[in-house]
Amino acid sequence: MRDYAPSEPDFISVVIPAYNEEKAIVPVIEAVRAVMDQTGREYEILVVDDKSRDRTPDLAEKAGVRVIRHMVNQGSGASRRTGIINARGEIIVMLDADGTYEPKTIPKMLSYMPRYDQVNGARTSERGTYRALRFMAKWFIRQLAIYISGHHIPDLNTGLKAFKRDVMLRYLWVMPDGFSCVTSMTLAFLTNGHPVKYVSTPYYKRIGKSKFHPVADSSKYITTILRIMTFFRPLRVYMPLAAGMILLGIVKGIFDLLVLSGHTLQESDIILICVGVLLGGVGLLAELIVTQRKA
Repeated sequence: MRDYAPSEPDFISVVIPAYNEEKAIVPVIEAVRAVMDQTGREYEILVVDDKSRDRTPDLAEKAGVRVIRHMVNQGSGASRRTGIINARGEIIVMLDADGTYEPKTIPKMLSYMPRYDQVNGARTSERGTYRALRFMAKWFIRQLAIYISGHHIPDLNTGLKAFKRDVMLRYLWVMPDGFSCVTSMTLAFLTNGHPVKYVSTPYYKRIGKSKFHPVADSSKYITTILRIMTFFRPLRVYMPLAAGMILLGIVKGIFDLLVLSGHTLQESDIILICVGVLLGGVGLLAELIVTQRKA
């Protein structure tokens, strides 16, 4: 079993995952430090470097913060997991190292802790590359996530988060290595009944080159949501499919009886209905497993 570093009550850990961010890392650290100093709370800044090919980790160390270096590049999600495991704080604040997020939003987010288990910075604009494609993809993915969770989600994949470390440790196993990790973090809390709050925050053009790949990363986001559905809300996956298959079988069977095939049912009609029943059974079994795991 993996050992987790013990947390300190009333201590804040600001975790910054970084990969090839030498142009932005020092300004981000300085901005976070200035904001946290004003809060009067004890804190640490922890940079997790994902095997950068530039001077990112060296510059972070010179800026006087704790740095954990990955020996191989593993992805943004892996860096976030490393930060969560090694953080000292009872509450973790997380933001990207590219200068897109406003650290001045952090004190407002912290003001909602510990009433909420997770507080997210909801971006007020889209400043990334491929803006039109990002908007359409994010809208579709967000609607799917809203359907799963049953909650309104202003910003599904924001990288600015504050959350209780002990709660997040329960769901590290659902976090993928890539960009969709922040989506998993949000949905894991929402689908398991943890209170989540959203706070509006500005969003700026990133410093340096974007690592977002519109097609590959969008497909990973969708896969992540479907995986979370299967893990925590399986009936929302299987029951619509089961109902659709059964309805299709019934409609086709009626059509075959009344119009085609000499007023007899076809094998395909029975197969569709049977597949629908099987999917419904699988969904109920999966729901039972999820319920027992939560108990």
